[in-house]
Amino acid sequence: MLEASARLLRLLSLLQTRPDWTGAQLAERLAVSPRTLRYDIGKLRDLGYPVHAAPGVHGGYRLGAGTSLPPLLLDDDEAVAVAIGLRTAAAGTVAGIEETSVRALAKLEQVLPARLRERVNALHEYTTPLPTGAPTPSVPAEVLTAIAAACRDRHRLRFDYRTHDGAGLVRDVEPYRLVSMGRRWYLLAWDVGRDGWRTFRADRMALRVPHGPRFAPREDPPADLVPRGVDTALSRYRAEVTVHAPAETIAARVPPAILVEPLDEHTCLVHAGGDTPLQLALHILMLDAGFHVTGPPELLSALATLSTRAADAFAP
Repeated sequence: MLEASARLLRLLSLLQTRPDWTGAQLAERLAVSPRTLRYDIGKLRDLGYPVHAAPGVHGGYRLGAGTSLPPLLLDDDEAVAVAIGLRTAAAGTVAGIEETSVRALAKLEQVLPARLRERVNALHEYTTPLPTGAPTPSVPAEVLTAIAAACRDRHRLRFDYRTHDGAGLVRDVEPYRLVSMGRRWYLLAWDVGRDGWRTFRADRMALRVPHGPRFAPREDPPADLVPRGVDTALSRYRAEVTVHAPAETIAARVPPAILVEPLDEHTCLVHAGGDTPLQLALHILMLDAGFHVTGPPELLSALATLSTRAADAFAP
């Protein structure tokens, strides 16, 4: 009985590692006859695992999706990755899944072997998240899943959008992809009204239902459309800063979302952004190089305030 149970677990693990297996491949891996393999497949089906079979010479077996979630087999690295992901989600920016993540994490950690639990706990204990300044708006999980489904099914999306200056707009787009950068979610889409690729912050979107009609996929957007400058473009306060340092030096100091353009060998242009004037000023100061900036007025005021505070700190 023990040998048969162990064989079933081994068979299930194999089926979960790749989409398709031939009967001969499975029988060889398990060192059993085709008849025994068919018997084991039947046992898995009795336990609720939807194992689909394709007849013929090129047929085989595939583990499909059923009406309920059967137990999953994870190797050590997969179990650790899932546990770390759940801990991150419990404190993340996807609204509505924090409590669910905690419950799932409790179930997983209950059955984790001690050696794996120590790995997860060590990473958690010796990792300190850096504060991000202003609170990052969360996005309801149902909004993200609805956007992802529209991207997958190629359905146009209509939504009310709040811009960085507070204006309300209605957008009709062909959604292409969700992008997670830092602690924010973005939608990359073709804006039908503006006839061009645009990026939208998911926390500023209020979806309208039902979705629009299906659309034919376009050519992929420019490869650098999302990673370069997206966070700056969608920030409330923005500035173009002339920095007295080589572009490669500054680019190494900032996240990929910040656009850095070389002006010459010793000077570059940085497209900076922030949700508040003070945050924008601090971002510029953290470049750790000389700079010149002409606006906006709110930024100049914030820099003047910081300058005064620094001078006062050294006053006798």
